[in-house]
Amino acid sequence: MSDSTHEVQELAPPGVSSGLFEVARRRHLLSLIVRKEVQIRYRGSVLGWLWSYVKPLVQFVVFYVALGVFLGLNKSIDFYPIYLLSGITIVTFFNEAFANGTRSLVDNAALIKKIYLPREMFPVSSMLVAIVNTIPQIIVVVTIALFFGWAPSLDNIAALLLAMAIIAILATGLGMLFGAINVTFRDAQSFVEIIVMCAIWASPVMYQWQMVATQVPSWLFVLYRASPLTAAVELFHYGVWFPLDPKDAETLPSLWQFGFLALGVSVVVLIFGQFVFRRLEGRFAQDL
Repeated sequence: MSDSTHEVQELAPPGVSSGLFEVARRRHLLSLIVRKEVQIRYRGSVLGWLWSYVKPLVQFVVFYVALGVFLGLNKSIDFYPIYLLSGITIVTFFNEAFANGTRSLVDNAALIKKIYLPREMFPVSSMLVAIVNTIPQIIVVVTIALFFGWAPSLDNIAALLLAMAIIAILATGLGMLFGAINVTFRDAQSFVEIIVMCAIWASPVMYQWQMVATQVPSWLFVLYRASPLTAAVELFHYGVWFPLDPKDAETLPSLWQFGFLALGVSVVVLIFGQFVFRRLEGRFAQDL
């Protein structure tokens, strides 16, 4: 009988993951899912990726003529189409990542029931696909801004990156939270559609924050500023619109402080979304 000792490895139960850390460890699989979703979006399209550039350009023309010229908003807000388009860009990123993240588990029900993989991968991939689809819009907005003399500082670039980080984390957390609930209660998807519909009005996209400050109590305005969506929109305005030096423009009070507060709120939402996701994950295959 051999005296050699053999190291005994403790067996782990199958189908147990470490959540988002497991997604990070399986980056190759995540990239495959993202690539598949992006290819599906433009399958059968003649122009393909060009549509991602055409749509923002058409939006700019419509906003410039309909809102800027006909409604005279070009006179009240300098470079109004760029102000509007930059805000819409970041809100569109949030809406797409959040809505698709909510549907991601149901849309991938066949895959979830057949094999095991970290289920968080689907809301995360939805957020990454939304980033891929948002990049052309950002390129279009920045190109138009360059035409009007956009000369950003490092602060402006940092504001854009912080805004993207806030929305990416927030949308992932909400996507996991509502996506997990949506598996059992499909009403969650309809509820999210209402949130997405209201998102563009709940942040200073069509209007300036000063209009809110003069119409609501001070404590409510503080909550409005602390909203991750408001902070992200104003950071995007600071990054794209402010370098054009519009007249009478004011930054949101304590923009950077509330920006990092919004980042913290988004992280809390992500942690809570992960917690609820893990609690409900055991029922996914059965409910799907």
